[in-house]
Amino acid sequence: MATTDAVPAGDFEQQTQKFLEWFTSQPGATFHKDIKLVDLRDKSAGRGIIATAPIPADTTLFTIPRSSMLCASTSPLATKLPQLFKGPAEPTVAEASLSNTADDDEVPELVEALEEDDPNAQDSWTLLILILIHEYLQGSSSPWYPYLEVLPKEFDTPMFWTSQELGELQASALVPKVGKEEADDMIRSKIVRVVRENEAAFYPPSYEGEKLSEEELLALGHRMGSAIMAYAFDLAKEDDDSDEEEEEGDGWVEDRLAEKNDTMGMVPMADMLNADAVFNAHINHGEGALTATSLREIKEGEEILNYYGPLSSAELLRRYGYVTKEHARYDVVELGWDLVEQGLKSVVEGLKGKKKEVNWEGVDEILEDEKEEGEWEDSFVLERQSEDPDSEGKVHGEAEFVGLPEELEEQVKTYLKAVKKVVGSGDRAVAEALGDKKARKEILMAGVRKALDERERQYTTSLEEDEKVLKAIEGGRPTTRQQMAVWVRAGEQRIIREAREWVKKQEEELSKEKGQEKDEPSAKRRKA
Repeated sequence: MATTDAVPAGDFEQQTQKFLEWFTSQPGATFHKDIKLVDLRDKSAGRGIIATAPIPADTTLFTIPRSSMLCASTSPLATKLPQLFKGPAEPTVAEASLSNTADDDEVPELVEALEEDDPNAQDSWTLLILILIHEYLQGSSSPWYPYLEVLPKEFDTPMFWTSQELGELQASALVPKVGKEEADDMIRSKIVRVVRENEAAFYPPSYEGEKLSEEELLALGHRMGSAIMAYAFDLAKEDDDSDEEEEEGDGWVEDRLAEKNDTMGMVPMADMLNADAVFNAHINHGEGALTATSLREIKEGEEILNYYGPLSSAELLRRYGYVTKEHARYDVVELGWDLVEQGLKSVVEGLKGKKKEVNWEGVDEILEDEKEEGEWEDSFVLERQSEDPDSEGKVHGEAEFVGLPEELEEQVKTYLKAVKKVVGSGDRAVAEALGDKKARKEILMAGVRKALDERERQYTTSLEEDEKVLKAIEGGRPTTRQQMAVWVRAGEQRIIREAREWVKKQEEELSKEKGQEKDEPSAKRRKA
């Protein structure tokens, strides 16, 4: 969430009005008479758009001509430094981060891949940062000045949190994904260096005062990068065949920046829409313009909301700096393989009748090839099953945890095969257990249950303690960084508990089946 509280109400309204006047003056732009740009800072939502009268479904709310968008094809920087615009590099960290999918690629790994590329090469994300910095330095002479003025100057995304604030996330897998140091290195090499080496192209002749220092450019790079993270769109090329777009659920097209190199751009007015998991509007990509359309009837006073995809609270916070109740249905928790392996070892070591210690080093040697070939997962995402939004932007039914990831079960299966191979016939009790399908499932469930117990212990506060904090929040919606951190870690602990309950039910079923199998022979004898 962008921080705009510091702007006085009068200035905030004046900036909004100037932006609206600028937008509606663009050739081809439209703005429906029954919608209004409003100040929603009392709800910690910055600017937003509301309906001032009932709006029917399938109504065009506003139209954004492509010529008004800020991107590689409209930026004057392309004529000043054409060598930067020769073609996009491979997708990088930010592009993967912006993708509206549930995939959470590791920031450090992707940044490292970027740094191995040609230092002069720019991907569409870093290029857009340079474009934004160029326009920022033009000041009021920039054609996009009224638009840039309404973009936030501060953000609540974890990239800008202090170490103490990040500590509130406790054991959340979000923490290592922030990647502040890696982002610093990338901005210094791809952004700061380019600006300082080409000051004549970035600073206008009328620029007065000292040029920005390296640290000031670093901060500006982070600010523009965060604006892109929160607001940029993947602009499908005008000559793209729309039939090739990937559709999900009821036809929702999600941008997949990690998979394709379409131009990224800032889209004035589209980024004024706030978003939630239950929504009532959609941005449609047309040949010459983007249009916002209502998906269902919107009541007077109702906020118009866009959709960012089925993002967990942690991912919503990482990308956009806020959390919502509706997105909690998509919460996930990561379960490390190290915890699962620890649980499996404990179960195998405790098998009834076991006589010898298992040679665990031998197990690792057998699995070494799998790990070297990259076919071994370090962690697994546990999530609920949830229906996709319908054609009106609504979601139905409860999200429910219904099973372990198939990849986790397969990896455990491979692991236990290796254990069986090492044990051989040297320990009959272990060999028999690992040779029986139901016994292996019992080991799987018991091992995962132990892993879940250990995963929950990694959080320094309990779910009950966190829920007490959340219950005391005025209005019910977390808005401060500390509150949002509690929201994220509580959501992850709920998934852990739901997963554990599911595992326990599986264990009960297995125990029940085993009991029935024991009773079956005697029952047959009585029948005879």
